[in-house]
Amino acid sequence: MSDEKQNKGNYGAENIQALEGLEAVRKRPGMYIGSTDVKGLHHLVWEVIDNSIDEHLAGYCTHIDTIVHKDNSITVKDNGRGIPTGMHEKLQKSALEVVMTVLHAGGKFDKDTYKVSGGLHGVGVSCVNALSEYVRVEVHREGKYFEQEYSRGIPTGPVKTLGDSTRTGTIVTFRPDPTIFETTEYNFQTLAGRIRELSFLNKGLFLSLTDEREKEEDGNFKRHDFYSEGGLREFVKYLDETRQPLIEEPIYVTGKEDNVEVEVAMQYNTGYQENIFSYVNNINTREGGTHVAGFRRAVNRVFKQYGDDNGLFAKVKIEISGDDFKEGLTSIISVKVPEPQFKGQTKGELGNSEVTGIVSRCVGDVLKTYLEENPAMARRIIDKVILAATARHAARKAREMVQRKNVLTGGGLPGKLSDCSSKDPGESEIFLVEGDSAGGTAKQGRDRNFQAILPLRGKILNVEKAMEYKIYENEEIKNMFTALGVSIEEKDGEKILNISKLRYHKVVIMCDADVDGSHISTLIMTFFFRYMKPLIEEGHIYIAAPPLYQVRKGKNFVYCWNDDERKAAIETYSNGKEDTSVKVQRYKGLGEMNAEQLWETTMDPSSRILRQVTISDAMEADRIFSMLMGDEVSPRRQFIEENAKYANIDI
Repeated sequence: MSDEKQNKGNYGAENIQALEGLEAVRKRPGMYIGSTDVKGLHHLVWEVIDNSIDEHLAGYCTHIDTIVHKDNSITVKDNGRGIPTGMHEKLQKSALEVVMTVLHAGGKFDKDTYKVSGGLHGVGVSCVNALSEYVRVEVHREGKYFEQEYSRGIPTGPVKTLGDSTRTGTIVTFRPDPTIFETTEYNFQTLAGRIRELSFLNKGLFLSLTDEREKEEDGNFKRHDFYSEGGLREFVKYLDETRQPLIEEPIYVTGKEDNVEVEVAMQYNTGYQENIFSYVNNINTREGGTHVAGFRRAVNRVFKQYGDDNGLFAKVKIEISGDDFKEGLTSIISVKVPEPQFKGQTKGELGNSEVTGIVSRCVGDVLKTYLEENPAMARRIIDKVILAATARHAARKAREMVQRKNVLTGGGLPGKLSDCSSKDPGESEIFLVEGDSAGGTAKQGRDRNFQAILPLRGKILNVEKAMEYKIYENEEIKNMFTALGVSIEEKDGEKILNISKLRYHKVVIMCDADVDGSHISTLIMTFFFRYMKPLIEEGHIYIAAPPLYQVRKGKNFVYCWNDDERKAAIETYSNGKEDTSVKVQRYKGLGEMNAEQLWETTMDPSSRILRQVTISDAMEADRIFSMLMGDEVSPRRQFIEENAKYANIDI
């Protein structure tokens, strides 16, 4: 055995590493902010803003301004009390330095300082400091103006007193470390979405977002201001602005029990989707938790009781389930909990068991009163519930028919499917191809070992406008269900997508690069978002990117995916001169390529471009799908008018 191998085989005390201070954060950033991709990058901003929000919740902050600078550094400015700067007795350094450089240090542990807080562990702003190449904190407090700067978590000097000040507050400026993050470019819409959300959740708080990277037509920097007087009521209306409301005004619940504050707004619309968004201390709990369970319990109990007491369900021949009360319901549940127990640092699910009963009682009391005082609205909702129950029963029968047929026919794979020989889902991929013609070309060009082809004829059903049972009557949608091997099952009154038998871990949408192709892609995406969302969340859905152009001179040619590449190719082949021998072919349809071209440009794993479909903001995604694919025309027209300047129309 060589010395090198012996050394590797030794495992002693000297191999044990103890990471000190913020070194642990830089070593394992994913443990603290979730990831180092664009999501983790934006998480830094949320951590700093959350601290300012906590000042608002404590009753001291009324304004929070966020600025994106040209170099993608961020400034968050508030008018709260300002971070304390005095000497920390135990650590013998400024309290400001302690907050910025010591993990698990902060005011969130002191119940007298913050009754309610989004921060739990005191790791937020110190993590931002650790993962930034530069940080400057300015504190206005006690009539003075203080400043300290840091580099990658380490102070570059002591806290300085720069002079007198007549205001209070904290200004944090940070520039993310490019050696840590995959990208350091901030997305304005992502920032605006979260800040808008915070304005609804904290009525009476002024928030602003300024982007110094872009100027408006008037020469000023791009800026959005956010302020909500109505809070959650306005939030629900904003989410439902692309849907037809069933009741005149949202039902609003507010209550407090055992220091737990409950605020709920809910509204029924004529659509078929349920949209529940939940928050704990302003943190979006994407996986729900005990507060959502309490809300559902109250809705099911009160509506069922009201319908039974008034004989509204007497003529209904099918059983009414909890699932029926959810259809067409948009609701925001926000609770303020002094000591929330989350499952994990990402705070995706609330675990406090006592919150279930508190939310259930608060919502139940208000709902009961609302139904008694508004019998006409109550009747509309109950009629909607009965319709949902009837549709659910029909959908279940249609679903069972599809799934039973598949079993009886021995797997029941659609006849149009050209399957791959591999049975390993991990290496198998399926292309959903627009039209039989392109499907034939793709079938010839593919690698049949791991690539399957499913041609889709025409435009599939727009599921945004259709009841569930209707989708099982659509041949193309049935084919997708059966080809993928997934099924919708009911468990504890909830419809869940069973993907345990998913036959391909890459599902690739491959459509023409024209208006019709874009429409078909959008219809397929709407279907996946509404009925197969776990496939998107698990990272199984992709969109193929066929080239838009081929630039050719003689026997030499190159493929181009955008106009810049096309111009560069023409420039290269013509040497900057007029050259009629340089030909440009615009590919509007997959059928314009032969099998070999389709393989080398779009299907060959070594050279193709696939765009993975992800959901960064489920709430905004829901709103956009509803707006673009729903019944309401005016919001869609407004969206088109506002965004037409960005569109590159090529018909």
